[in-house]
Amino acid sequence: MTDYLKVSVAYVGADDQVLRPLEVRIGTTVRQAIEQSAVLSRCPEIDLAVNQVGIFGKSAKLDQILEDGDRVEIYRPLIADPKEARKRRAAEGKVMRKGGADADQSAGT
Repeated sequence: MTDYLKVSVAYVGADDQVLRPLEVRIGTTVRQAIEQSAVLSRCPEIDLAVNQVGIFGKSAKLDQILEDGDRVEIYRPLIADPKEARKRRAAEGKVMRKGGADADQSAGT
């Protein structure tokens, strides 16, 4: 049995992508893996007090202990509220459909 696990740390910024494979000691936390990965120095916009983290797309806490093969993900804050963005797209779609129908009717007259 080995004292190390293979994990990776991933972050996709506005202008940069990082995927760092690591070997960490058994008992390493999400925070420790992020710190060991050097992602924080490469991407200074990351603030672990603000950015959410997860493991394979599922929310995780910084003190969660990692398992072999885990991919730690650091998420950027949302730029737009998803509900508001859907409402805006739906409203734009209604305007386009209405405008499209009017254009078809005027073309036939």
